[in-house]
Amino acid sequence: MSIVEMKVPVIGESITEVTLSQWLKADGAYVALDEPICEFESDKATLEFPAEAAGKLIHVAAEEEDLEIGALVAKIDTSVAAPEGGSGDAAPAKEETPTKKEEAPAPAVASDSYAKGHPSPAANKILAEKNIAAENVQGTGRDGRITKADADKATAPAPKAPAAAAPTPAPRADFSREESRKKMSRMRRTIASRLTKAKNETAMLTTFNEVDLTNVMALRKQVQEKFVEKYGVKLGFMSLFSKACAKALMEKPDVNAFIDDNELVYHDYADISIAISTPTGLVVPPVKNVESLNFAEIELEIKRLAGRARNGELTLDEMQGGTFAITNGGVFGSLLSTPILNAPQSAILGMHGIFNRPMAINGEVKIRPMMYLALSYDHRVVDGSTSVTFLVRVKELLENPNLLLLDV
Repeated sequence: MSIVEMKVPVIGESITEVTLSQWLKADGAYVALDEPICEFESDKATLEFPAEAAGKLIHVAAEEEDLEIGALVAKIDTSVAAPEGGSGDAAPAKEETPTKKEEAPAPAVASDSYAKGHPSPAANKILAEKNIAAENVQGTGRDGRITKADADKATAPAPKAPAAAAPTPAPRADFSREESRKKMSRMRRTIASRLTKAKNETAMLTTFNEVDLTNVMALRKQVQEKFVEKYGVKLGFMSLFSKACAKALMEKPDVNAFIDDNELVYHDYADISIAISTPTGLVVPPVKNVESLNFAEIELEIKRLAGRARNGELTLDEMQGGTFAITNGGVFGSLLSTPILNAPQSAILGMHGIFNRPMAINGEVKIRPMMYLALSYDHRVVDGSTSVTFLVRVKELLENPNLLLLDV
């Protein structure tokens, strides 16, 4: 028997630990060389772990287990050959082959793999505690595997009362006192740690303003059809806001700076981090050199980063950097908020919902599409007058988008 040990590889310079988020191949399954066997969740991204040899996979680590770099994850028995017809979900060892008297069952089709109806280690523990059989739970994981989330949602069938027992009142279906616990994902733990650090270690302050988006909405309506026809992407609010912020950042370099020990680091470029909500948490990959990009290039880059983020495909390099951040709570209906800094950056702009409100315009009351803007900043780097002037400039550029187009 020849065994190859699979250990957690070096992923990034600052990453010392990962979480085994899920197995992609079952324990005992045959795996081919370079076939993904599991997924790791690091502080910044989710990564697939490929097999370093072909053979029978032997699980060592459990799902949702925290592993240090170099820790043993699995073993591969390279003496086991691939089953007939290619790789499969199970590859029995030679000594496990049935005798002629006990014929082996026909191999299962792909939809009835080993994983189907089989709980992960974490899910199995929860089902055991609830006294629920696995066959009574519908698996939603890969190949029908029962995940921890499936086990958390599963409820035990009500016990049948003896025929002679007196009837008891049925409990109300909408009245529950149950509790459940779920381990925080590594990304959620990292987000919590960074936000707490930003809150505790910076002199954070927020200033507010409001912007009339009448002209921005008119511009989008006027050019949208031609814009989509030429570039294959819509002209959204994010490119306009990003461009306005980039221009204001070039004029107010303090807002684009950050503290490094006892020095202030200034940037002659604007790498704007865009907050993107994903199933595993909030990520803020930067769009680089926004000050030099046109609106179509910004929209296409935001679309690319958002797609990769939601598919868990962002690389560590794509997550690095950023000199300023924008978060848009308006897509979820937010009216007003005080966003938290994305350290080490010194400022973040919070966008909010667009609501029609009565406004006094040249002595007349008119209904206008208004949005509240919030700029949170580190008062150690940015003075109050600078922050207010910056936000007023962003407001001016958005209320007069021709200034953006003419670069004045």
